[in-house]
This record gives sequence, C-alpha cells and structure tokens, in this order.
Amino acid sequence: MADWSAIIGNLKKKEYFIHALSFVKSKRAAGEVVYPPDSDIFNAFKYTDYDSLKVIILGQDPYHEEGEAMGLSFSVPVGIRKPPSLQNIYKELKSEYADFAIPDHGNLIPWARQGVLLLNSTLTVSQGRAASHKGQGWEEFTDDVVRTVSEQRSALVFMLWGNYARSKAALIDRQKHLVLECAHPSPLSASQGFFGCGHFRKANDYLVSRGKRPIDWRLPLHLDGDEEL
Repeated sequence: MADWSAIIGNLKKKEYFIHALSFVKSKRAAGEVVYPPDSDIFNAFKYTDYDSLKVIILGQDPYHEEGEAMGLSFSVPVGIRKPPSLQNIYKELKSEYADFAIPDHGNLIPWARQGVLLLNSTLTVSQGRAASHKGQGWEEFTDDVVRTVSEQRSALVFMLWGNYARSKAALIDRQKHLVLECAHPSPLSASQGFFGCGHFRKANDYLVSRGKRPIDWRLPLHLDGDEEL
C-alpha cells in the first residue's frame, strides 16, 4: 500500500507544486508575512498516518491572523482564541453528542491522530488577506491528493462544508466512499444547513458499518501545549 511519502513524493515533481513553493518563497522574500510557517505547511500529513485515514475534512485556506494557522483545517494552537467557524463546529458536536464538552482550546490534533485528515485546499495565505494564495498551485496539489486517496482507499468519509469544498465532490468515488455535504460552519452560513447536519454522527455510523473504529470527537478540555499531544 502507498503512504503519504509516496503520494506526495510523486506530486512534488509537478509544475504546480514547484510553482506554489516558489510563490511562497517569493512572498516571504518580499517581506510579506505568510501563514503557516514553512515547518507547518504540511502538518495535515504529519499528524494523520495514511494507514489510519478514516475521515477527510476539507477547508478552504488557512486562518490569516497572527498565530492562528497551524497547517490543519479549522484548528488553532493552544492559547489562540477559537475562531467563529470552529466555535460553530463545537456547537454542532454538542447537539449531536450530549456528552461532548466544549474545550477551552481549538487544537484538533487529537482528531488527526485518530485518522481525520484536516486538509485545506490552499495551504498558505498572506497575513490579513484571505484567499491571497488562491490559484498558485496549491489547489491542484490538494485535488490530486483527494483524487489519489479516493482511488487507493475505500470506505472513507469526506466532509465537504460550503460551496468551495463541495466543488471537490467530483474528485471522489461515491461508490467507494461516503460524501457528506452541507453549508460552511462560518457564522455567515452555519444556520443555512451546517447546524443540524449530523455529519459527525453520520460519519461514525458509516465507519462502524464498515467494521472500523469510530472517531472519538471529544477533545481534552484543557491542553498546556500543542506540539505532539
């Protein structure tokens, strides 16, 4: 079976990947602040082993304010204020699971460790400028990741929140995987279908039906750090 190193190793040779890295390097050289740090850009693959992969939650691009982006979609380091979209994710979880206690942090590494790939479509962003690295090659890279995972694996759950993520549905083989679609958890759209979507429970029901261990969506209530957990 392939692993992330094999998959990403092949994609690193693509022109779009080379361009994306060059673009980021040029922005940093010009004095722009780019998030996340270079060491965190590929954290989604660092924290979720390929063999343990069960769920893919697709985001759009990283948070663009200081200290927020950590290379995992919707996640922020310990000590950083929980962004509104993540607060709404917690609210939905609380509505689906009565025993879900909302933590005092937004670090989602415990999910990643269980096989939840927290993947943004665009992997970098300039400070204060949402979508500023759109169209520079990252989307082609993450499209190829999604397409390859869909082809190589079976019985995965893809959570597509919002129109941007839902546009990736065509890359996924619905005969082999569960695709869950709804509105984005942003305050601008959460009330239009994210709240009440039931995605977390549906994902676990599907995994159990395929003989897999469900995701424990609960998180530690308090964390002192966010490195390796």
